[in-house]
Parts: sequence; structure tokens; C-alpha cells
Amino acid sequence: MIIQSMLGLGAFLFFAWILSENRSRISLKTVIAGVIMQMALGAALLKLPFFKDIFLVLNRLVAALEESTIAGTSFVFGYLGGGELPFVEKIQGASFILAFKALPLVLVMSALSALLFYWKVLPLVVKGFNTFLQKTMGLGGAEGLGVSANIFVGMIESPLFIRPYLKDMSRSEIFTLMTSGMATIAGTVMVLYASILSSIIPDIMGHILIASIISVPAAITISKIMIPETGESTSGEMVISEKALSSMDALTKGTIQGIQLLINIIAMLIVLVALVHLVNIIAGLLPSIGGEPVTLQRLLGYIMAPVVWLMGIPWDEAFTAGALMGNKTILNEFIAYVEMSRLPEGVLNHRSLLIMTYAMCGFANPGSLGIMIGGMGTMVPEKRNEIVSLGLRSIVAGTLSTCMTGAVVGIIGV
Repeated sequence: MIIQSMLGLGAFLFFAWILSENRSRISLKTVIAGVIMQMALGAALLKLPFFKDIFLVLNRLVAALEESTIAGTSFVFGYLGGGELPFVEKIQGASFILAFKALPLVLVMSALSALLFYWKVLPLVVKGFNTFLQKTMGLGGAEGLGVSANIFVGMIESPLFIRPYLKDMSRSEIFTLMTSGMATIAGTVMVLYASILSSIIPDIMGHILIASIISVPAAITISKIMIPETGESTSGEMVISEKALSSMDALTKGTIQGIQLLINIIAMLIVLVALVHLVNIIAGLLPSIGGEPVTLQRLLGYIMAPVVWLMGIPWDEAFTAGALMGNKTILNEFIAYVEMSRLPEGVLNHRSLLIMTYAMCGFANPGSLGIMIGGMGTMVPEKRNEIVSLGLRSIVAGTLSTCMTGAVVGIIGV
């Protein structure tokens, strides 16, 4: 299994090398530093008892946030939001309504994130990560800040912190920023995903946080292989636009931003699930394979099976895991996580579930690309054409980065 994952780690790096714009300018030092850093961070965060204790606290925090959110949703929506049922639930879980009970976690997390930024807690953490990345991987100040912020905020919020410097950033720096956005997830949805997966992986919140952290060196490594730096690094400091006037103002602005995110998630889920169902209806007209109808999930399973095998998934589980990875890449990680939480027990073993949790923990999909191009293109219109030209590459790079993360987890063992 470990040899299998090591083979995969090399294969993902090799594939990035094949896609490189300028192989002669690839910095071997950056690549080696990135791989070592990811392995070291993964080993420390996954194996040291100190961090395991921290993640137990995080899981209790998730439970507290879930309970608090349900208190709010049940007050507003009644039993639809998790309040006491006025009838007997004949089918277990039938009363669970995603939009009213789970998704409002996004609102709570958005408001809390805004408050933590106003209190200077998150900016301090981001600056710490930035200093670490500058010293270990040689990133410029603006690039390092944007990449570090991606661990905690979304792919649009993080460039806002370095907006004045975007116009001066090189093609390689812009691509690294885009790739890190694709290879990580925002703190606003971390708790939501932890809530969804808590039934199959008890200490899930720690794993999702680790995934977002250790995917950063992978994203830097892959991006610097695909588009090596050929110029000078751009220096820069964090710039927080739209500063809150008070804690209440921060909560209000965070809630408003959360509403926009919540509506986008609901709309995308409705459209994407509907389109998958439509594709499956059309595919059902094709001759069956192995006595079963052709579906998008089955096709994706065949395509992505070798990829997930390279991460360390046993071959007899590769088609199921491949379908999840395919859903994550074509649709989004939310749908993939929901699908994984609904798998019958034993279809994927515990190790495979963890590897897939890490491998799918990123925003790399066409829907996210549209959001990224729209957001970054508005922030720096003079580089919009370059951002658009890097779009598809950033999805590939982000996917390779999270696949590296999955392989690293397979090597370390959990």
C-alpha cells in the first residue's frame, strides 16, 4: 500500500512536469522543499499526540457549532430546521432537510470568520503561515500572503488581501495563487463538510483542517513545476478592504457575505444534481454494461479508478472511489462528500475513506473556476485574459495537488 502511494506521488509530480511551460526553469530546490514540507507537516499533524488532542477539541467545537446552529434554525424554521417533530418519524432521517438544517452552518461560520478577522486573530495566523512559506519555499510577500489566506478563506477573499499587488504579480505568482485556491477549501465550509462526514469518520474536523494545510505546499510545488518563476518575486503586505467599524459591524457584514455564499451553494446544488440526473437519463438509453445501466457516476469511476489507485486505494474499491473523485472534479466536493457519507458500510475501508477525504478537499472544479475568473478578473482587469488562459490549468493543478495530498496520507498511514 505504501509503495503504491509512493508511486502515485511520483506519478502526479511527473504529470505536472509533462504539462510544464518551461521545464528548463523548474527549481528542483522548490520541488524537493515542497515534497519534504508536505510529508513533514502530514507526519507531524497526523502522528503527534499533541495535535491529535487539538483535533479532538476541534471536533467538540464542530459539535458545539452544529448544536448552536440548530438552535437558530429550529427557532426560525421549526421542525424543518431541527426542532422537535410534531409527528412520528416513520423513516429514520426523513426529517433531515439539507437547506434548513445543515447549510445554515455557512452563515454562522461566515459571521464568526468576519469577527475573528476584526479581532486580528486570523490575520495573525495568516501572517505566521506567510513567514513560514517565505522562508521555506522562497515565495514573495504578496504571493505568500494570498496562498496562506487560502487555508482559511475562499479563493476570492484571499486575493482581496493583496489586491493592490495583483497587477504587479508575475504569471507564475498568479498561477500559484489560483492553484492554491483550487487545492484548498474555505473555513466557511470546513465545518459543514465535517458535519456531513462525522457519521463515518468521528474525528473528521481535524482531518479536513490538516488537508487544507498540507495541500498548500503541494499546490506551490505543482504550480511551480507547471509554470516556473522566471522573474523577481513581488513583495507586499496584507491589505484588509472594507474594515469593520465594530464587532457587531463585523458580524453583520460576515452574515451578509454568508447569505450570498449560502444562496450560491443551494443554487449550484440544485442545478448540478438536476444536470447529473438528466445526463443519467440520456445515458440510460445506451446499452447496459455488465447488466447495469450506464450512468455518469459509473463512467467517472472507470476514468478516475487508476488515479485513486495511485493514491493508495485498493483496486477492488477503486471504481467506487473513482466515481467520488470524478463527481468532485466535474461537479464539486460538496456533492462528492455527501455521496461518500451515504455509501453502504464496508464499501470503502477506513483508510480509503480518509484518503478520499483528503483527496477531495479542494475547490478544483469548473463551477469554482467561473467564480474565480469573475472575482479575480474584476479585481485586476488588466490581467483578466491571463487569468482566463490559466483557468483550465489551475483546475488540473489543483486536482494534482489534492491527489498528492491523498498519496501522502497513504504513505504516512492513518
